[in-house]
Amino acid sequence: MSHERGRTHEAAAEANAADLASRIVEVLTARGESVAVAESLTGGLVAGELTSVPGASVVVRGGIVAYATELKTELLGVPAALLARRGPVDPDVAAAMAAGVRARLGATYGISTTGVAGPGPADGKPAGTVFIAVDGRSEPVVRGLQIAGDRQQVRFETVRAALALLAAVLREDAT
Repeated sequence: MSHERGRTHEAAAEANAADLASRIVEVLTARGESVAVAESLTGGLVAGELTSVPGASVVVRGGIVAYATELKTELLGVPAALLARRGPVDPDVAAAMAAGVRARLGATYGISTTGVAGPGPADGKPAGTVFIAVDGRSEPVVRGLQIAGDRQQVRFETVRAALALLAAVLREDAT
């Protein structure tokens, strides 16, 4: 029973993520703006959700999957000292990833995901510990999440939460 409920939750999260991605592509297209994605625990799922929307090529600049910690420095410019001091699952790392992908890929907005999908802890953090960030025209916005569920549920909910955060930033920037 709980396994079925988990599948239903995943389907609902996917549908919600798809709706969010469609709205994001629509808003960015109307504004002539763009987005780039830096992902760790989601392994490309955020970029995949965005690029599944027809017309996304107009606004999605690209993405970097920096799963290995050293790639966060090499590809995204996250300070090595920050990673050494705090580890990759950290709000400041998420903010640096979003800023780095935005700058490197020349986008209006950068979005990032970092965390522990599970099944067990990693880097001293329990499974389900996630940080997402959006870097755009104003101050970076970072959210910390504690997501319950198995590895797939954590990843799918992270995608939905990241897209929801970007949608919220886009709404705020419109005012």
